[in-house]
Amino acid sequence: MVRCFFIKGPGEHWAETVKEKPVKHFMMTTATALILGTTAYGEAHMAAFPEMTFDATQNLNASELIGKRVYVSEAEMDKDMTVSEGGEKEWDDIGEINEIVLNRNGEVASVIVGVGGLAGIGEKDVAIDMSQLQFVTEEGDDADDYFLVVNASVAAVGDAPAYESNARNMDENMDEEAAMKKDKDAQNDVAVNDEPRADIMAPTVERDGYQPVVSNDLTAEDLTGARVYGVNDEDVGEISELILTDDGKVEKAVIDVGGFLGIGEKPVAVEMGELTIIRNDAGDDLRVYIDSTEESLEGRAEYEG
Repeated sequence: MVRCFFIKGPGEHWAETVKEKPVKHFMMTTATALILGTTAYGEAHMAAFPEMTFDATQNLNASELIGKRVYVSEAEMDKDMTVSEGGEKEWDDIGEINEIVLNRNGEVASVIVGVGGLAGIGEKDVAIDMSQLQFVTEEGDDADDYFLVVNASVAAVGDAPAYESNARNMDENMDEEAAMKKDKDAQNDVAVNDEPRADIMAPTVERDGYQPVVSNDLTAEDLTGARVYGVNDEDVGEISELILTDDGKVEKAVIDVGGFLGIGEKPVAVEMGELTIIRNDAGDDLRVYIDSTEESLEGRAEYEG
């Protein structure tokens, strides 16, 4: 407070107490500004953590796209079109999504689809622009059941350029000494553990009534349990399981050789590139051939999965 003195007359004066209204007002204004400023500061920083409830009809986890099949259709598609149960059979299944590529803004730029090949062998990766990927919902009560369709032709997929990431081109940046060592190992076909491997070469097989298997007509289920023959049609074993890479591609086949009635068999792993696969015209007999005898297969290292 401030005390003010006023003179009434000679030798007389009186005092009056005056409240500091301007000072108090300033302090209240400053406090209000601090409160509002702190609130705005907090809200700005909390903007990165919004409340969100997952809605399967509107939202999608990126992890759900990995492994999802992709179809192509030459027919025009509406944005909100649906398909009846079994309607996807009218489209061509070209492969599955192996990877999702985002740009630096956090937006999905493309999906990488593995197309062609045989049970994952010999396929190539192609990039499909996310904006061209159509989500087609299946009619019914399950609103989150959908298919991924691209308006294109199978021929266009085959002509699409192969997707190559920097990681996959690391071999091109190897120094000369490392590259020479890699070439030497490949030529000598030497494994990492210095154990010799058989030459990776599929035999040429021609049988009346049999045709080479078309890649997209063969499944992993077809291969598991299939009999394996030598080039002279001698039975050398049976495929018991398939070995997959980290990205889900079939890398090797395990053949059970030797034994009697399943007893004493020896599992050996062979590269898929060593195998030739044919199927009869009726489609009920699948044969796998390898340029090796039962004895030579038994001489290979035992597979220990």
